[in-house]
Amino acid sequence: MRIQFLGAAQTVTGPQHLIPVNGHNILLDCGLFQGKRRESFERNRNLPFDARGVDCLVLSHAHIDHSGNIPNLVRNGFQGSIYCTFATRDLCSAMLRDSAFIQEQDTKYVNRKRARKGEPPIEPIYTHADAVASLEHFVSVGYDRPVLIAPGVQCTFLDAGHILGSATVLLEIDEDGRRTRLVFTGDLGRSEMPILRDPTPAPPAEVLIIESTYGNRTHPTHVQAEQRLFELIGETYRRGGKVIIPAFSVGRTQEIVYSLHRLFLDGKLPDIPIFVDSPLAVNVTEIFRLHPECYDEELREFIARDRHPDPFGFDRLHYVRNVRDSKELNRREGPAVIISASGMCEAGRIQHHLKHNIEDSRNTVLIVSWQAPHTLGRRLVERQPTVKIFGEEYRLRARVETINGYSAHADRNELLKWVRPIAGGLNHAFAVHGEPESCEALAGDLRTMGVQHVAVPAWKDQFDLSP
Repeated sequence: MRIQFLGAAQTVTGPQHLIPVNGHNILLDCGLFQGKRRESFERNRNLPFDARGVDCLVLSHAHIDHSGNIPNLVRNGFQGSIYCTFATRDLCSAMLRDSAFIQEQDTKYVNRKRARKGEPPIEPIYTHADAVASLEHFVSVGYDRPVLIAPGVQCTFLDAGHILGSATVLLEIDEDGRRTRLVFTGDLGRSEMPILRDPTPAPPAEVLIIESTYGNRTHPTHVQAEQRLFELIGETYRRGGKVIIPAFSVGRTQEIVYSLHRLFLDGKLPDIPIFVDSPLAVNVTEIFRLHPECYDEELREFIARDRHPDPFGFDRLHYVRNVRDSKELNRREGPAVIISASGMCEAGRIQHHLKHNIEDSRNTVLIVSWQAPHTLGRRLVERQPTVKIFGEEYRLRARVETINGYSAHADRNELLKWVRPIAGGLNHAFAVHGEPESCEALAGDLRTMGVQHVAVPAWKDQFDLSP
């Protein structure tokens, strides 16, 4: 048995891990690579394998950096099944169509510029029709329900506690008279976070593919994060400014809304309106309401109380769907909190809100998630004096603050705590989905634990998984 790493190798985006076994090719995740615009377009459009030769896809969760190239996979001839949890399938229905809309809109913008230069037009990576067609391949499976996905290969999804429907993947592989248990974390969540259940403990395995986004760092607690959120809103309110929060539509938006709801109930929030300006986030929040099987006990108790049965809705919160109301937010005077996508500021309505607000020193841009290199979000975190939005330069005068306590990724200590019970039985471990220094740090910790063979694969690296 072999494995080839075709994405999220010494970078945080675009996992695509290919495993040939018993004459069948199994793909783990099929995400979009995010980085420099031209490089991203080329890498995402040109799959590093023959899509027609992939027999099935196992999808850990719905985040676009893990699922976002599925329509392109199908467009290029994939005919197999896509296995995932029920909630992941529902989220992908909304997110892949939204991603296709962004691809089409970006292509129209680029083609207008190319036309002015006399250059030929380009096509989007995929279209809305491709996204819809890809949904026919999805097969939903419940947590802890083993399913045969290929000859001699059984797949079980375990709750990863990262976002709604996220799963750690256990593959039990019988090949050449030998059984191998392979665990793929996808993105591993954190313990004692609100809304979702804690990650299921790691199952015994011989091979581990582990994410390392925060393999060399630790997070503040959620309580500390919520306290800092309260402080920053209060400070900005007293300056008469707006708090602009770029947030992923899945997971981060709902976590921030839930925190604001609790602060509101405790009487801590100032009299400030709160807007969620993302059609996708609105749709995703409805999907959250459909999947109570993923909730933790704290959220279930919160919902059970008569006075606030909806954790994602309260008096000061307004969900914005149409473009007209979104534009009105930028003409609005006075303090407000605006939560909008995308989380890395690379597309969507957040760019309009940043354009209208980052040159005002009264305002705060609040970063609540990891920002990939070469993204607008990373440039804001680095506090570059000027940034480009829609091709025009804007001076960064607003405050930029970062809260890491809302991260849905396990930090170094949480990753090591999760893997420690199975470390002694591991023959191979691969640190992926992290920048090089994070991968190397986690790999070093795994070696210290006694894991026999630990690697930090580069893009397109292959490994023989013989014992």
